[in-house]
Amino acid sequence: MLDINLIRANPEAVAEKLAKKGVHIDFSEFLDLDRERRRLIQATEQLKAEKNKTSGLIPRMKKDGQDVQPVLERMKAINEEIRAGDEALNDLDQKQSGFLDNLPNVPADDVVAGGKENNQVIRVVGRKPEFSAAPRHHVDLVESLGLIDYTRGAKLGGSGFWVYTGDGARLEWALLNFFISEHLKDGYEMMLPPHILNYQCGYTAGQFPKFKDDVFQLRKDDSDEFSHFILPTAETALVNLHRDEVLDAATLPRRYFAYTPCYRKEAGSYRAEERGMIRGHQFNKIEMFQYTLPDQSDAALEELVGKAASLVEKLGLHFQVSKLAAADCAASMMKTYDIEVWIPSMNDYKEVSSASNAGDYQARRGQIKYRSPETGKLEFVHTLNASGLATSRIFPAMLEQLQQPDGSVLIPDVLRPWMDGRDRLGPPAQV
Repeated sequence: MLDINLIRANPEAVAEKLAKKGVHIDFSEFLDLDRERRRLIQATEQLKAEKNKTSGLIPRMKKDGQDVQPVLERMKAINEEIRAGDEALNDLDQKQSGFLDNLPNVPADDVVAGGKENNQVIRVVGRKPEFSAAPRHHVDLVESLGLIDYTRGAKLGGSGFWVYTGDGARLEWALLNFFISEHLKDGYEMMLPPHILNYQCGYTAGQFPKFKDDVFQLRKDDSDEFSHFILPTAETALVNLHRDEVLDAATLPRRYFAYTPCYRKEAGSYRAEERGMIRGHQFNKIEMFQYTLPDQSDAALEELVGKAASLVEKLGLHFQVSKLAAADCAASMMKTYDIEVWIPSMNDYKEVSSASNAGDYQARRGQIKYRSPETGKLEFVHTLNASGLATSRIFPAMLEQLQQPDGSVLIPDVLRPWMDGRDRLGPPAQV
């Protein structure tokens, strides 16, 4: 949620920043309502003060034998005015909250305007692999190597689901174990959050109410309203760990990571070359998350980008790091870097991690604060997240980049401890 004081102080500047995300806002009506709301608050408080003062007079007037009927009539009128004022305030509060709830975060000053066409590649790691013949698609590789069963996955869950089998399940688990071991070495605290979350979790993350239809919702008795949903990413859980809390500034930054499957209602339309694991309704991901002081968040974002990129680099894969333009950042984020791995069959790069800084946007929605050591005042923390990593695109990129002419696939050195020390995967009959 945006700081309403920023809008009051300089609505033109806020509107200009939101326009970089392609969101064009005229704050005139909102500010008119805000002025009316503040006028009503002042008027209602004055009426309540008058009520308290007048009610204190009644016992003395009765004791002195004075006629209290005019005072009682005034008290009745005051009560009616207060009731009407409170109702009007409640209506204005809902309008104000509804307006603010649907505004995205403003982009950072160094984020360029526009959509993905304006994304900037800032780093390229490794070289594109070269093949003596056309590289095989990862679907063909996993089927020939007996790693994934798409047919039975569709039988169990429908389109967009798959089953890891044999060495495929072990390779997936090896990736997750490798990521976990790296985060533990870096001092991040491991969490295993619930996969079913309440509505407030989605609101704090900035996904609700605008994007509530993108998640798998859980309802009771065919109700039109839902109270719980299945998490689309562990970020949605981790950002709520300290909801409605005041954190000790001396304990910041707090660094967490979590393993969860991620459940996405819309796998999205895709091109023919995106078949297989590139898009799906369920995939595994390790998520990194930080709560920081405001002056720590820029450095924290660089740390998260470096960690995510390091994981891909240690797997021996070719990839690039891109800084996203404003309209390509998620609604809650002020700045985002994508780590994009090369997938030969698609002749394209695909995102395997987004590292983002939300500033105080999520903290305002979740009322996550710290007490400033300098001023003693309560301030909002900054929140950041990054995939570390999602496997559903790392897995196919790894198979395609490391495929060999004989149909086998090399196993990255860092994964071999979880694969019995083997250096490659071959067809089942060869293993």
